[in-house]
Amino acid sequence: MKLNEKNELILQVAELLRQLIPVDEIIPAKVEVKPAMPELLTIKECAALVPGLSEHTVRQLVKRGAIAYMRSGAGERGKILVYKSSLLKYLGETS
Repeated sequence: MKLNEKNELILQVAELLRQLIPVDEIIPAKVEVKPAMPELLTIKECAALVPGLSEHTVRQLVKRGAIAYMRSGAGERGKILVYKSSLLKYLGETS
């Protein structure tokens, strides 16, 4: 079989497929978009992220309610996790 014959055969097969599978019947797949998880930092990570920021200062900001945080674990003894976006927003406003 020569190259021209192969190409002609491929074109015929492609045309038959177009006739069998109508294009307008294709339903686009639904894509579920999940919101991005907020980045949480420990007190140490916050202090390491910003030069000159101490762990004590981060704890004081949490205590005053100046930055958003959550506790991971049981009650008041749970690990403090600070929202990175909240910390950066606070530091940007006070700079």
